[in-house]
Order: sequence, then structure tokens, then C-alpha cells
Amino acid sequence: MDKDRDKLKNTSIAELIEQQYEIDDLISILAFLRSPDGCPWDREQTHASIKHNLIEEAYEVIDAIQVEDPESLKEELGDVLMQVVFHARMAEEKGEFDFNDVVTSIARKLISRHTHVFGQDVACNSAEVLQTWEKNKKIEKGQKSQTEVLRDVPRTLPALTRAYKVQKRAALVGFDWPDSSGSLAKIQEELEEIKEQIEEAQEKSGQGEWSTDDGLKAVERESGDLLFAVVNYLRALKVEPEVALNLCTDRFICRFAGMEQLAGDRGEKLESMTLEELDKLWDEIKLIEKREENASR
Repeated sequence: MDKDRDKLKNTSIAELIEQQYEIDDLISILAFLRSPDGCPWDREQTHASIKHNLIEEAYEVIDAIQVEDPESLKEELGDVLMQVVFHARMAEEKGEFDFNDVVTSIARKLISRHTHVFGQDVACNSAEVLQTWEKNKKIEKGQKSQTEVLRDVPRTLPALTRAYKVQKRAALVGFDWPDSSGSLAKIQEELEEIKEQIEEAQEKSGQGEWSTDDGLKAVERESGDLLFAVVNYLRALKVEPEVALNLCTDRFICRFAGMEQLAGDRGEKLESMTLEELDKLWDEIKLIEKREENASR
């Protein structure tokens, strides 16, 4: 390790940047950065202080995948790997585990979960593979009920993703609609319940029987039921809700930028326009977008 540090300290930055590296080199670099001769910021970090960085880097990997940019994907995967090595280094300093222990852990898990490859189980298609994986996972974690399996989904996940994963795990024991029509009907049912709750809240609030906070909590509860039903419907359509919503948000921003550009070209500002005028501008942008899509086909 000291030899590696001497090499890093005595080689010019230009030379270091041009070199090819392997995983052991990355481990050495992180160890050096955490050393007294390294970086003050890196030395100060803990598992807790950089925990959100891993989430951010993972999302950037997803973004690179969605835009189909291999160079970006290579870079972002490197950022995720750096986070893993960083956490492993901090654990090694405490005598808890090191990077090789992390590698051993995932390698053993891959073998123990693929009992249809390394063991006696049989899985002829992807669905059966997933069933085998979940069965082995349940055994490893000592989970005796499916409720424990549902509760094992981290609360720290984005709400849409958590709902999606919980529903998938509930479906493993047959608690699922046979097709998408059931979940679609559930959406309509939940919409009606929200309308009823809003009307009731407004009526009681007007009579002084229900505070605004109480009404909001009731509507919030019904809104959660609606979102859960929408996630269920999208799952039946094989659509991941988190991905779908992000794409929608990107599209909204793009269209909004087009509206602002059009308004500016006409010497107007969005904040000075009426809602009716803004709606017309929105429809105009959608029409332009559709024409461009047709022209590119």
C-alpha cells in the first residue's frame, strides 16, 4: 500500500490521468485519499455523510441508460463503483470488512439465489427464475410470512417505486388482478371516493364540524389510494411508474420551454397572459411537437 501511495505522490497528474486502471488501483486511490497525505474532505466523510451520493449517482446511471449514451453510462457506472469502494474503505478502516468481502458477499448471493443453475431447482422461463430467486431470498432472510417480505421493501425508496415493489411481492402469492381491467376499475372507484371526500370536507368545514386540516388528511388518505391504484394499473401494463412519471415531467419541461420561447418571440411574457391564452399556447406547442414527430418518421 505504501508503494502505491509513493507512486501516486511522485507521478505527475498528467501521467496519472492518461494511465489505464484496474479495480485494485481504484481501491489504492481511495485509500490514499483517506490517508493523512490525502484529501481533508475525503478523510472527514462517514457512511452517513455520503449516503445520499449513492442514490444520486444511481439516478444518473438510469438517466444515461434512458438517453442511450454509452460514454455517459461508462462514467456514471464509475461514479457508482467509486461510492461502493469508498464505503468499503471506511469499513476496512474500522476493521469491519473490506472490498473483497463485498465482492464475496454478492458472488455468494448470486450462487445461492440461482439454484436453478447451481443447484437442483428447475426454472424454464424468466417468471420461474424470479419465483426461485424470491423463494431463496425468503429462506436466506429467515422470513416466515409474506408480510415480512412486503415489509422488507425499504421505506427510503421513492414512493412510486416502493408501491410498485410491494405490489409485485404481494402478487407472488396470487394477490393480484387477473388482468388490467380490474386495476383500471379500481382507479375509477378511488377517483369517486376522492370526490366524495372533498365534498364531505367542504360541507362539514362550512358547517364548522370539520377543520381544514382534518379534511386535508382525509383527502390525502384517499389520494394515496388513488396513486396506489394507478401504480397497480401501470404494473399490469408492464410500465414502471417512476420511469413513466420522469419521462412525463421531462416532456412537460420541454413543452413549457417551447411556450416561453413562443411567447418571447411574440413580445409577451407568460405571467402576463390569461389562463385561456396559456392553454392555447400549450396546444400550439403540442401541435408543433406532433408535426416534428411526423416529419422525422
